[in-house]
Amino acid sequence: MKKLTFIVPLLFAFFAQAQLEHEITDYVWPTDEKVLQKLEDWQDLKFGLLMHWGTYSQWGVVESWSICPEDEGWCARKKGSNPDDYFTYKKEYENLKLSFNPVNFEPGKWAKAASNAGMKYVVFTTKHHDGFCMFDSKYTDYKITDKDCPFSINPKANVAKEVFDAFRTEGMWAGAYFSKPDWNNPNYWDPKFPPLDRNVNYDPDLHPEKWEKFVDFTHNQIMELLTDYGKIDILWLDGGWVCKQSDEALKAYYEGRHAKAPSGFIKNRVISQDIRMDELAAKAREKQPGLIVVDRAVKGPNQNYLTPENRVPDTQLPYPWESCIIAGGGWSWVPNPQYMTPKQAIHMLIDIVAKGGNLLYNIGPAPDGSWPEDAYKLLDAMGKWIDVNGEAIYSTRAIAPFKTDNICLTQQKDSKAVYALYLEQEDGAGLPASFTVKGIKAAKGAKLSMLGASGTLKWENTAEGVKVYVPQKIRTKLPCDLAWAVKISAVE
Repeated sequence: MKKLTFIVPLLFAFFAQAQLEHEITDYVWPTDEKVLQKLEDWQDLKFGLLMHWGTYSQWGVVESWSICPEDEGWCARKKGSNPDDYFTYKKEYENLKLSFNPVNFEPGKWAKAASNAGMKYVVFTTKHHDGFCMFDSKYTDYKITDKDCPFSINPKANVAKEVFDAFRTEGMWAGAYFSKPDWNNPNYWDPKFPPLDRNVNYDPDLHPEKWEKFVDFTHNQIMELLTDYGKIDILWLDGGWVCKQSDEALKAYYEGRHAKAPSGFIKNRVISQDIRMDELAAKAREKQPGLIVVDRAVKGPNQNYLTPENRVPDTQLPYPWESCIIAGGGWSWVPNPQYMTPKQAIHMLIDIVAKGGNLLYNIGPAPDGSWPEDAYKLLDAMGKWIDVNGEAIYSTRAIAPFKTDNICLTQQKDSKAVYALYLEQEDGAGLPASFTVKGIKAAKGAKLSMLGASGTLKWENTAEGVKVYVPQKIRTKLPCDLAWAVKISAVE
């Protein structure tokens, strides 16, 4: 694993391989002009919210993964009456549906907190790998609106609809996370065969009629989301191993050279699981023109942006990208989650934006439907900082050298203005009387100012870059804490 730019509490080691796959998979630019424009608009947003939430939150486990029979410490079974018996455990896990009753679910409160924090879009888990639907799908009874789930009688039982409506009311984009694998569906994990790993537990080539039923099921559920839930801006598909494998990948696997095979699957068996993504994307855009499709870690035209997972890339990436990062605890709720400090979170956001990316920040709601109070406090601190410095974040693009030492650069896409964001050092010493922005020089006659402060700043070009002087009157009454943005009207 590459060294992380920051420390994420309770980060799981298993993300190492996924991080690389979600970052280095070859990128194919879309050809649909509406999609290209949507991607351009999405890159202006910079900051979004991801939420993992489902029945698994009651146990405080790592989402669906404990029912996956892979021998990994991070998905070890530790709950239930007999975690050593897989089939007993899986049955008890599925029965969490019978006790899921998040009566403190207040999506409007979440949406307002996210909006006040400066977030511009939400990606919500409509269905994770376990197959439990947080929306009212007519194609399964394994869902929060089923009569056997106690929350089904609540007026807000169709959770995905409530979330999307609440966030759109705050002017935010709506994104639907959807898992391509479905471990509850008998046409993916056939009950006649024991599951061996995360993959389909039979060979689709030997049972094409069964696989076709699963493909139809997947298409039908996605089309439900894109038809009945208002405007959807992003279809965020997880489970990159469900894809059409290339002949080269299959050959490499069967020749025993799995470690040398291309990325796009993770481990164990390599099976071609073709859900006809080109067809699905075309149908989806008939319902939602310009829809951004994120087929994570699958090379090809349906991965409209890439998603480095729980890490910040070392430098700019040459395509649209978004770091999805745990704010605290795990992807889903865990007891007593420890959140990043505002300093960690704000510096991370700046670092990502300086390299041309977006931050998709994950908060896991608690089993009762509430957010931990520390999550609200963190977002409030981020919002106060963004209120002062948003001009240096939104609608910006990367400009070399991106970041030198503790200073990051951004540039407004439609102007010559460049922003140098000085990140407070670890010693908490605040802003010095002068600092040098290495690698760029101010143009002749340029004006420099600090966002949130009045007046202009003195400057001079040196061999290293532009040296900025901050007067005492500004340093004694700084417009914000933790990081400060200097606007340079034009650079050489």
